[in-house]
Amino acid sequence: MVFGVVLVAAGVLGFFVEASFDVQENVPRETLILFDVNGWHNVVHLASGAILLAVAGSYAGARSVAIGFGAVYAVITIVGFIAGNDGTILSLIPINTEDNILHILITVAAIGAGLATPAHPTPTTTTTATA
Repeated sequence: MVFGVVLVAAGVLGFFVEASFDVQENVPRETLILFDVNGWHNVVHLASGAILLAVAGSYAGARSVAIGFGAVYAVITIVGFIAGNDGTILSLIPINTEDNILHILITVAAIGAGLATPAHPTPTTTTTATA
């Protein structure tokens, strides 16, 4: 749930810094703290955060989405490093080294959280005192 809130906040704040949706060689990039952002990048953050928030209440859903989310961010990390510092992903999303490092951390945290969570929750029992 924390990742979801952070990503939604990053998406919203990103629109205050850079909100354009240009493509190809005109891809705009502004920096939010250390990270490159534009309208497309902000939408990705909003969508990612919304997905995480949507499954936060479901034990099995949260576990599965964490692993899948980590796998997707692993691919994004690889593509980001191939694009290089100040490159773009799909000629839409600006990327820099700081973004790539953040994506590695998200990948490790998401996959780690998903794999560390048991497939089924441990049942809890409640005993009541008898008089």
